[in-house]
This record gives sequence, C-alpha cells and structure tokens, in this order.
Amino acid sequence: MLGILAACATQRNPYAATNKAYKAQVKAYAAALRAAPPPTPGGDSLLGKYWVGTTNFNLRKPNYVVIHHTAQDSTAQTLKTFTLPRTEVSAHYVIGRDGRVYHMLNDYLRAWHGGVARWGNNTDLNSSSIGIELDNNGTEPFAEAQITSLLHILAGLKKDYGIPAANFIGHADIAPSRKNDPSARFPWKRLADNGFGLWYDAGQLPSPFGPDSAIALAGHLLAPRLPESDENPIAMPVDTSKVDAQLARLNGPITVFNPHEALRIIGYDTRDLPAAIRAFKLHFIQQDVNGPLTEADSRILYNLYKKYL
Repeated sequence: MLGILAACATQRNPYAATNKAYKAQVKAYAAALRAAPPPTPGGDSLLGKYWVGTTNFNLRKPNYVVIHHTAQDSTAQTLKTFTLPRTEVSAHYVIGRDGRVYHMLNDYLRAWHGGVARWGNNTDLNSSSIGIELDNNGTEPFAEAQITSLLHILAGLKKDYGIPAANFIGHADIAPSRKNDPSARFPWKRLADNGFGLWYDAGQLPSPFGPDSAIALAGHLLAPRLPESDENPIAMPVDTSKVDAQLARLNGPITVFNPHEALRIIGYDTRDLPAAIRAFKLHFIQQDVNGPLTEADSRILYNLYKKYL
C-alpha cells in the first residue's frame, strides 16, 4: 500500500524526490549558519580565539543577472539535467518556450551556472549572480511568451536587489572562449529598452577614427608641416597652442582609442581577444559574429565604451 502511495505521489510530482533533497541541503546550510564558529585551538591564535557575534548583518544579494539558452530540446530535459547530481549544473530560473517559469533555487543561494568565467575583475560570477536559463536549442528564435516572462522576472530582480542596468549580461559575455549563449537571435536591444543591459545610441555614431574625434584632430594638428618650398624637406615646428585650443573646443584630451582596452573596460576578458570580439559581436552586432571588427562595429564599441566608463 505504501508503495502504491509513493508511486502516486511521484506521478503527481515527478520532482518530489529532488525537492526533498533540496530541502535537506538547505536545512544543513541553515544549521551551519546558526552555529557559532568554534574557537581556534592554541592560546596564541589570532584566528577565532574570541567569538563575538555582531548584530548588524543580512544575506548577501545578487548583483548580476546572467542569461543563458539551454542548448537542449525541451524544458523537461533541462529540468532533469538540473536535478541530477552528476551533472553539477543548475540555475535559479528556467523559462520554457511557453513562458512557464520554474524557480529552481532561492535567489540568495549560489547556483552553478557560470562555470569558469570573468567579468571585469569579478572572477566568481556564480557567487554574485542570478542564472536564468531559456529553453532554446541555440538555433531557433526565442518565443514571445518566453521573453515576456523573462522581462517580468528581470523587473522583479532589478527592483528587489537594486541590480544596475549594466549588470544584465549573457553567458558568452562572461565566458567568451567557451560559450555562445544566448545566441545571436536573443533580443538584447529589447531588454535594454526596458532597462536590462546597456545598448548603443540610435542614429549615425561618431567614429573613434573619424575627423569628428579628438583623436583624429590631434593627429592632424600634430602632423609635421613642410615649408612652402618643397626644396627644403625639414619639417616646421608645430604650434601646440592650436592643438590645445582645438582639443579644448572638443572637450577631450589626446587619447588613442584602443578596441582591446575598450572591450576590457566594458567587462570582457580580453586574454583571448578574438573570443572577446566574438562575444561582443554576438551581444551587440548579432551578425558576422566570427568576423573582425569592422569600422561600423568600432563605432558601436566606442559608443558603448564611453557608457561603461
């Protein structure tokens, strides 16, 4: 009889066993938090010799949201993957193609979704982020119901935890040499329009290498001038006061736009520069992602770089 009841319970909730394991693990962590640290052996130890509990603390809050696609064929397949201990992967939320949301882990707990990753100087994104997986195999468009649910979740996370707009990023952004999710079909601009992530300005963007930039102007004014007679090849000295006046008009110092440095300022791990460029193009250009930075790409990069400064 008990076996029949257990079978019925499993049919009603196929994740009853994993939910039970989740609760047991959370209970164990709660017990560890409640316990006062034991004193460190040795009378001359400075580590934990005296335990004085402060009254001023709370739980750590997430400060990033990392968006993924599952690269699997169904929500059920992903839920199974995230409930098998041997896979050692998880996320806080999974959103199905139909828009149904599965909350898999308390927002304050650390999911295993980012892997070996880096964003700026942050080398442990799992400890400071929410992971959201979208049921998508990586080659198909994202369903409207799915994006609607995602925007709803992001609005709640941003409000609850005060997550900055710039800190809504993708898995490929933080792991450019390993990952390509979410794919180039993901609507990053739509998210940015709703306050989740940054985007470049509309319209014709100034070029970091064009005549309207302080860089190009400085180069033009600092170029050596030849005397009127071509018989004398010696360059005339430059009047630097003209340079200073023109740069003051542009309100910009003499700088050199370095795409490598710009990507690093935005947050990309540029130790593998081609991978960083690919991740940037996957997020912001969304075409020819395996190609080099074009002049148009550089305009976008320059515009975003200034937003991240």
